[in-house]
Amino acid sequence: MGIIERIKEIEAEMARTQKNKATEYHLGQLKAKIAKLRTQLLEPPKGSSGAGEGFEVTKFGHGRVALIGFPSVGKSTLLTMLTGTHSEAASYEFTTLTCIPGIIHYNDTKIQLLDLPGIIEGASEGKGRGYRCVQIFRYCADGFGCFKKMVTDHVCLIFRVSWNIISLGIFCSSEGHRQILTKELEAVGLRLNKRPPQIYFKKKKTGGISFNSTLALTHVDEKLCYQILHEYKIHNAEVLFREDATVDDLIDVIEGNRKYMKCIYVYNKIDVVGIDDVDRLARQPSSVVISCNLKLNLDRLLAKMWEEMGLVRIYTKPQGQQPDFSDPVVLSAGRGGCTVEDFCNHIHRSLIKDVKYVLVWGVSARHYPQHCGLSHSLQDEDVVQIVKKKEKDDGGGRGRFKSHSNAPARISDREKKAPLKT
Repeated sequence: MGIIERIKEIEAEMARTQKNKATEYHLGQLKAKIAKLRTQLLEPPKGSSGAGEGFEVTKFGHGRVALIGFPSVGKSTLLTMLTGTHSEAASYEFTTLTCIPGIIHYNDTKIQLLDLPGIIEGASEGKGRGYRCVQIFRYCADGFGCFKKMVTDHVCLIFRVSWNIISLGIFCSSEGHRQILTKELEAVGLRLNKRPPQIYFKKKKTGGISFNSTLALTHVDEKLCYQILHEYKIHNAEVLFREDATVDDLIDVIEGNRKYMKCIYVYNKIDVVGIDDVDRLARQPSSVVISCNLKLNLDRLLAKMWEEMGLVRIYTKPQGQQPDFSDPVVLSAGRGGCTVEDFCNHIHRSLIKDVKYVLVWGVSARHYPQHCGLSHSLQDEDVVQIVKKKEKDDGGGRGRFKSHSNAPARISDREKKAPLKT
């Protein structure tokens, strides 16, 4: 029996199991078994590099955004409009078979946009081009293995707004597509618009399992935690819950290979529905409505991408000169941090050793700089001037006396210079 068949068998067992207090331990063990099997499914075959032809793209720019969606939802057209890069678009599905990159120039930064192949429901189980199509999204996110160059900062899920009339009324197919895509990406370890669970987990060599919590737990107890850890053959570990987490959160922490990413839900072809329906979609969290056909609301999409990526532009100012506003240093919390120390490391690793202090001009006070240390957090459009330490004279001593040793100078050890000529 293959891995996919075993996953379906366990899912069928979970579906026919009643959910109550007596079966929660059994359901927790089944969830752990499914997570282990999905992890095995993501591993590349032995003797294979795991890379797909045309999927490895060199990292470029200050950030990276991946376009993910069903076939024929307008990803290629959107890439062409935003970047000017030609991506083949046709009326048939699966037009894009490889990863096509493009560059967006926005707010003095360069953002790399990736048009990835479309997926269908059940792709993580082998349908369509198989789970290989869904794997590429995970590799884009965490840079695993041969896809190390494809680290992605952001994900845009593209939907096509279309209405189908049935006997019970009217429904929007994009709502169902959003749930399907989220489920497919969660199957490969991507968590969209979620933060990592506040659970401390550490394996140990001896000592058994130590279970503690800082608050009352309603979803997981000590017995259930033990059973899940035994399913992973972990008999010595330390577990500390800092929030009321669920069984799925505990499994994600044990697996340790989950990627938590920000996501924007983009609804295309809004020109075919009414204004009330467009307003309802636009008011949903992390959602943007556009129309590639009429080029509507594309500027709002760029502004939303910029806001969610959290890029910080820092301008440099040489001593005694005007600031350079042409080429900023771009930082982000997801790529190293936004402190003065991160700014110095971004320029050069050895620069931080020579920093005496830093002058920072903020947006609200351009003419009044403040002296800052290495732990100061920089904001967007700040101007930074680095003041280095002065080099010390290795000769030692000043005036008419000098010392030739590194030891503390004494009067008897000093050599008197020749008298000055008059």
